[in-house]
Amino acid sequence: MPGTHGSKDPQPTVRDVAERAKVSAMTVSRVLRDDPKVLPATAARVRAAVAELGYRRNEMARSLRLGRGTGLVGLVVTNLANPFYSRLALGVDSVVVRHGLKAVIGNTGQDLDTERRLVEDLVGRRVDGIIAVPAGTDQRHLAAAAAEGVPVVVAGRPPEGFGADSVLVDDYGGARAATERLLGAGHRTIGFVGSSPAVHTSAERLRGFADALTSAGLSADPAYVRQGGRQTGDAASAAAELLGLPEPPTALFCSNNRNTIGAFRAIRSAGTTTALAGFDDFELADTLGLPLTVVAYDSDELGREAGRLLVARMAGGPASAGPATPYRRTVVPTTLVHYGPPGPTPR
Repeated sequence: MPGTHGSKDPQPTVRDVAERAKVSAMTVSRVLRDDPKVLPATAARVRAAVAELGYRRNEMARSLRLGRGTGLVGLVVTNLANPFYSRLALGVDSVVVRHGLKAVIGNTGQDLDTERRLVEDLVGRRVDGIIAVPAGTDQRHLAAAAAEGVPVVVAGRPPEGFGADSVLVDDYGGARAATERLLGAGHRTIGFVGSSPAVHTSAERLRGFADALTSAGLSADPAYVRQGGRQTGDAASAAAELLGLPEPPTALFCSNNRNTIGAFRAIRSAGTTTALAGFDDFELADTLGLPLTVVAYDSDELGREAGRLLVARMAGGPASAGPATPYRRTVVPTTLVHYGPPGPTPR
C-alpha cells in the first residue's frame, strides 16, 4: 500500500499499481510500454490504477536501464538576473527541444566553487551534455566532465586547459567600434566601467576600448578605468566616482548592460550630459533620453549555436568528439545601435 515505505509522502511504485489493479508488476510494465498482447480489460484496469495513485514512471532510470541517455542537458550560467542569460537559455532550449531534450539551468553567481559543485552534480545526474558560461579561467571541472565522456560546449569565453566546442561574441570588435563612435563624436576623455578583469568578456572589451584610444593617439588612463562590480549598484558607484574626478570623462563605455544601467543612474543623479556607450542592448534603452550607443548582437543566436554544437557533438556528427575531429569555435557578430539625441560636442 502507498504510504508504508518509510517516507512522509512517497511516490507510488509499480508494485503499488500492481496491488491496486490485482495484477503482477510485470503486467504493469507491459501495459506501460503499450504491449499489444495484454488483454484490453487488464490494460484498462492497470491504467485506472495508475490514474488513481498518480503513478509517474521514472524516465531517467528507465532510460539508463535501456542504455539510453537521460534526455537532459545542463546549462550553467553566471547571472540569471541579467536578461542576456534568459535569451541565451531560450536559444539553447529552442534547439535541444527539437531533439527530444530538456535543458536544466543552474546559476553560479560568478562563484567558482558554486560552478564546480553544479557541474559535478550535473555529471552525477548523468546529463547527456553541458553548455557552460564559465566564471573564470579555472575550468578543470569542465575538463573532468569532458574526460568522463560528457560533451561540453563553452559559451561566452573560450575553453581553458581542454578541448571543447565554443561560441563567443565579438567582444573586442564590438567594444572597439563603440569607442571609435565616441571618439568620432569628439570625445577625448572616456571612462570605462566593467566587470572583473578575470571575466573574459570584460577583459576583451577593455582591450578593444584601449586599442581604439591608442589608434586615436590617446592612452587608456587607468584613472578612468573601473572594474570589478557585479550589480547595477556597483556600476552606479563606479560611474559616480569617474564623474566626480577633477577632470571628469565626457563619455563612458560600459562592458555590459547591467553596468550601462548603473552608469545611466549615476549620470542622471549628477545631472550631466555625459554620453554613454555600452555592450549589450536592453529593453527600454531607447527611452533613456541621453546619447546612448549600444553594441548589439543576437543573444538568442548565441544560445542556438551553442545548442547546435552540443547536439552535433552528442550525435557524433561533424562536431563529434575524437582526436581527428577539430573542435569548432563560432563568433557571433555585433552591430552598433544609437539611441537618443546626438548629444553636445565636447569642448
